[in-house]
Amino acid sequence: MRLLACFWGCLLWAVNSFSQSPRLIIRSDDMGFSHSGNLALIKTYKEGITTSIEVIVPSPWFPEAVKMLAENPGVDVGIHLAITSEWDNVKWRPLSDCPTLKDADGYFYPMVWTNKDYPGQAIRDHQWSIEDIEKEFRAQIELALKKIPRISHISGHMGCTNINDSVKVLSDKLAKEYGIYVDLQKHNVQPARYKGPSRSSVEKKQSFIAMLESLEKGRTYMFVEHPALDDAEMRAIHHIGYENVAEDRQGVTDILTDPDIKNLIRQKNIQLISYTDLK
Repeated sequence: MRLLACFWGCLLWAVNSFSQSPRLIIRSDDMGFSHSGNLALIKTYKEGITTSIEVIVPSPWFPEAVKMLAENPGVDVGIHLAITSEWDNVKWRPLSDCPTLKDADGYFYPMVWTNKDYPGQAIRDHQWSIEDIEKEFRAQIELALKKIPRISHISGHMGCTNINDSVKVLSDKLAKEYGIYVDLQKHNVQPARYKGPSRSSVEKKQSFIAMLESLEKGRTYMFVEHPALDDAEMRAIHHIGYENVAEDRQGVTDILTDPDIKNLIRQKNIQLISYTDLK
């Protein structure tokens, strides 16, 4: 009886401890936009703390992303719905016939919101139609599910699913229709951000640690970033206002694979979870 009581006591303690621990989704975005990004995203999952990966379906390196994700069946995957192509030197086009979402060359516009550095090149600068957005979202969802059947959720690249209330309602409707809806509000998922400056790798590490230290017991958080490698490919990818992409995203890869950070997560009993765990 004493052994049985001890067993149940230990089990109750473990369950209670888990329920009271901070829970943290580490979401790494933009798989498919570059080979460098693909390599870094998988690295931060296999060697680091990434728990969910978002893939851009119409992006140029999507076929490679599909193969890499098939080789890593344990990682949670989301569709990063995209209706922009923001980089100056690499572009992607819609999967569907959606004329109100395309520029004169047939690419997505670079920006969602009006941007002084890209005058007249944002979706909001044009008379886009909700019908075209639905058509393109459906095309991306259906191709993603065809190639990566375990997709668990959707998210929006550059805030494209929140252009206005009608697009937000549409995004939720499609996610439910295709069985890939996760209600973050229902689970009270809070944003987790760097607590302090994050320009250099050193600043990123310090501010990420400060964020981890601030997480409260019993709450669920999500941290979103964009890993890549500082290599020749990434140094050619940029847009006005964000020229240090390679250095910046290498810093992200560094913190998401840093042994000190992984040790701190264990010490503080922070539970790393994914969208799948919320479902």
